[in-house]
Amino acid sequence: MKAYICPKCGWIRVVSRRRNVECFKCGEPHMVVTKLPYEKIGHMTEEERESYAKTWLYMHKAKSE
Repeated sequence: MKAYICPKCGWIRVVSRRRNVECFKCGEPHMVVTKLPYEKIGHMTEEERESYAKTWLYMHKAKSE
């Protein structure tokens, strides 16, 4: 199981086998695999997931600029 994040909206999705993962929230066709282990995401609260997504988006936008 791997956690993917949408580079547009930050939505997190857990997928088992697929490599081409799309975002069901905003329609982005290519989500990015994260380094977040499945066990950790399973124990995170909704607030912790939102915080992780915001931080991830901030860090990756800074890299692309």
